[in-house]
Amino acid sequence: MRLIYLKTMAVAVLMSATTSYTAFAAEDLSAYRSGDKTSGYVYAEPETRAMQADDFENPGILWVDEGETLWSEVDGEAGKSCQSCHADPSESMVQAGISYPKFSKTLGKMQNLEQKINQCREENMKAKPFKYESSQMLGMTAYVRNQSHGLKVNVKIDGEAAPFFEKGKEFYYKRRGQLDLACKHCHEDNSGVMIRANRLSEGHSNGFPTYRLKWQKMGSLHRRFRGCNKNVRATPYGYGTEEYVNLELYLNWRGNGLQVETPAVRN
Repeated sequence: MRLIYLKTMAVAVLMSATTSYTAFAAEDLSAYRSGDKTSGYVYAEPETRAMQADDFENPGILWVDEGETLWSEVDGEAGKSCQSCHADPSESMVQAGISYPKFSKTLGKMQNLEQKINQCREENMKAKPFKYESSQMLGMTAYVRNQSHGLKVNVKIDGEAAPFFEKGKEFYYKRRGQLDLACKHCHEDNSGVMIRANRLSEGHSNGFPTYRLKWQKMGSLHRRFRGCNKNVRATPYGYGTEEYVNLELYLNWRGNGLQVETPAVRN
């Protein structure tokens, strides 16, 4: 009887997996692909995709809403808000979410969206900078990048950005940590493979800041970098460090052509 029970359960599990895979494959996901690139949305479970697609269910919208509030909130000694200079973000910010990081002549290196926001706060608003992973920074970056929702990532890597792109690429392919693994070992060599309970994606950045179910909150791309470094037993870099901004440049370029999904929902 026990053998019959086990065989019955095995068939049931197999049928369930087959049904789930069939539904997974049958859904039209063409909008989340560009050439040979596939967004992490496609690798997510159907329930996770449904959560992202519905603004009433997507928990990341809470941070977008916070960013919308901050946009018009006067702060700092200059008595200004973001709106004072940039007016309607649906017009002024529509390209921001698809084009950063950019080379900053002032800094002499690449600058990502978080750093640009703080530069505006400090120089134009005379306000204190947001802490990198604070709810304010996550809200503002989510709100700004959401203005580009549905547009294709289009990061430039020529001219003054070129040497920083090469550094980011070098980081991506360099083995590190006690596990002696590079980014590419998961996200190029094994995308689509199950690791524990998760399916490895191609590691694209088009949905960040992202609401991760594991985190139960919004998180930046650099938080994800730090998590990956820790997973391979490597010492992570700090938020906003040059190493991570260069890696962000390479990663965003790698996803050129994919649509911005912020706020995405992932496992």
